[in-house]
Amino acid sequence: MARCSLRTDNLCFGPRCASTRSSTLPNLFRARRLSRFASRNNAKARVFSSIKERQDVKESERSDGVVAGGGLRVDGLEKTKLVSGFDGTSGDEREEGEVGFDWRWPPWKSMPQRYKLIGTTSLAFVICNMDKVNLSVAIIPMSHQLGWNSSVAGLVQSSFFWGYALSQLPGGWLAKIFGGRKVLEIGVLAWSLSTALVPVLAGFMPGLVLSRILVGIGEGVSPSAATDLIARSIPLEERSRAVAFVFGGLSVGSVMGLLLAPPLIQNFGWESVFYIFSLLGIGWFTGFRLIKEEREDSTASRSISRSEDISTNSSMTTSLSNLAENLKDVPWKAFFENQAVWAMIYAHFCGSWGHYTCLSWLPTYFSEELNLNLTEAAWVSILPPLASVLMTGAASQFADNLIANGMETTKVRKICQTIAFLSPAVCMTLSSIDLGLEPWEVVGILTGGLALSSFALSGLYCTHQDMSREYASILLGITNTVGAVPGIVGVALTGYLLDLTHSWSISLFVPSIFFYLTGTAVWLAFASSTPQNFSQRD
Repeated sequence: MARCSLRTDNLCFGPRCASTRSSTLPNLFRARRLSRFASRNNAKARVFSSIKERQDVKESERSDGVVAGGGLRVDGLEKTKLVSGFDGTSGDEREEGEVGFDWRWPPWKSMPQRYKLIGTTSLAFVICNMDKVNLSVAIIPMSHQLGWNSSVAGLVQSSFFWGYALSQLPGGWLAKIFGGRKVLEIGVLAWSLSTALVPVLAGFMPGLVLSRILVGIGEGVSPSAATDLIARSIPLEERSRAVAFVFGGLSVGSVMGLLLAPPLIQNFGWESVFYIFSLLGIGWFTGFRLIKEEREDSTASRSISRSEDISTNSSMTTSLSNLAENLKDVPWKAFFENQAVWAMIYAHFCGSWGHYTCLSWLPTYFSEELNLNLTEAAWVSILPPLASVLMTGAASQFADNLIANGMETTKVRKICQTIAFLSPAVCMTLSSIDLGLEPWEVVGILTGGLALSSFALSGLYCTHQDMSREYASILLGITNTVGAVPGIVGVALTGYLLDLTHSWSISLFVPSIFFYLTGTAVWLAFASSTPQNFSQRD
């Protein structure tokens, strides 16, 4: 809480001061004027606020005036222009002194730098999933207009995951070398420009596929970049909330994309979705650069806490000729000799299988199996990511409270990831069995189970930073590469099994349940959040 104090060493109010003349407002009241002693012909009035995170103001700076908590600045000058109405005048110029106002804007200007970074990174993830789900909506009118069959439409949609899988390890490595902020910045710009190319290249299939691969590459480097940013900027006791807030933006993006795309397509055509969503990314890129410039120019950056000030300047100056050498320095052998790393790899694969298959096939399941029309199925499909948004905050607070109360970090991560796996497994089992449930009851059960899977953001997705802040981005790149495979294989296999068996339980739910259960067993047996020094082990 801000502490406001007023220094009155050389400050005098009211008519008792020798150099003060009073002026009377007609029939109302006597206005008091601000005056000063004429000892050095300079006003030394000061209003300032002190916040515990700030360093004490240096004595040498005190003679120049200090900005108050709300932005009020009182400076000593040879001439003063009083604020309009202060003494009944309209801002007349006076010879006694000057009172000026310097309001802080924007209001988040004084916010700690790490909170600004986390907020903007979460917004990037919102835009990320908006650009991921826009094609799943636009593919219907695109197929009708361009004469695509289901195979061609599937090729176009799966091409995103080719780029997404290929960019995971390079993204983690680049984040390690150049820092997560720079890689995230370039990734957002790359996928936004590539999104804008989709309508232009829609009639040329190789170009269209390439544009979607580029979107996948841009979005693929973002998780590793964000992980590096969090590991460098956020202390352990805030990490679960930071990870949940950032990666929770994916669920928000899914909701917003599914809500905004249909009316945009209906009113402006399917091309508008790609143009408008790409502009959002370009706007984010511009704003993120302004935040970085503000940090460099602000004197307040000198007092940033050590947790925020883990510098990447040395890595930013790494020349391209040294990149190969840096790649060799990564302790790959130590990574793959660690059981906890393998536990993360398998858990990421298992979680992604359930996530990607449900994201792709639940709308069709709601429409065909529960006899919902297309409009109802579209709206129902929003419920799982919407519920995940609400659950994410509770899960992160739950995890951070356990750590703050002294529980071992590994135990907290195991508890959270177990909830994230067993909850959807149980709910999918209930949905697979013919219990005579109403459609809305099945929807509610699946929504609840998939919402609880958000506990993974306080489990698996925090473990990379827990194990190694230095190599967190590369570790996530490794696990996310394997985690992207279900987006390519799992979605196609679900469709194949559905054609073969005509059973949603066997094609969609049984494989997911299997991976959720085996993932839980592996996680409980081998996962660890104990910090590792991989460089020494290698």
